[in-house]
Amino acid sequence: MTFQESTLDYEDGGLACRGLVIHDATHAAPRPGVVMFPDARGIGDTARTYARHLAEQGCVVFIADLYGRGLFTDDLPRARELMTALRSDVDRWRERSRAALDAAANLRAVDRTRMAAVGYCFGGQTALELGRSGAEIAAIVSLHGGLSSPRPQDAANLKARVLACHGGADPLVPPEQVTEFVSHMSRAPVDWELQVYAHVLHGFTNPALAAAAPAGHRYDAHADARSRRAMIDLLDEVFRR
Repeated sequence: MTFQESTLDYEDGGLACRGLVIHDATHAAPRPGVVMFPDARGIGDTARTYARHLAEQGCVVFIADLYGRGLFTDDLPRARELMTALRSDVDRWRERSRAALDAAANLRAVDRTRMAAVGYCFGGQTALELGRSGAEIAAIVSLHGGLSSPRPQDAANLKARVLACHGGADPLVPPEQVTEFVSHMSRAPVDWELQVYAHVLHGFTNPALAAAAPAGHRYDAHADARSRRAMIDLLDEVFRR
């Protein structure tokens, strides 16, 4: 495979955004498109690694710009500040995700009739909010993402199949949040699945957390592999490649 990476400028209202496209350049025909929402830090090496995993499966992956101007920060307090500001306005948050979806769907290499959204941590929660906005996509995958929503009743707007992969010992997503998610998703008009991995903490797909991790975070190779298989199986099923 020959991976090609290129930046793509797009707009969310008046905000200039810069996403990243990753795909196998050896394929000429339009392929399924995945809009990927990164963790709260933005587009960095971790997001690129995740995107290459999906590009290996034949997808065109567009990593969304959550904050504008391609902003990335490794400073966790700053990342939390940016995340909190975006999450504080649900309409703006959903519009930001829809702008990224539209940018991905308009890529020449993408078959816009086969679109999905994937997100990690804050990006997983963002992917779910995109679905709650009524976006026309085939699937949503949230990996160690937040499961709460400012408007959980909007699960009624979901049109996509949903897979949420959750660490059973994740202190950032406590049991009551999981219970509420299950309650609202049980009334959603779509097929959905929640996978819970016992004794697993937040950020379980990120190998960088194996050596040193913030409190409540830890890489888990078993959960990483299981969640990746579940994601690929779902995408294979909805895209029917």
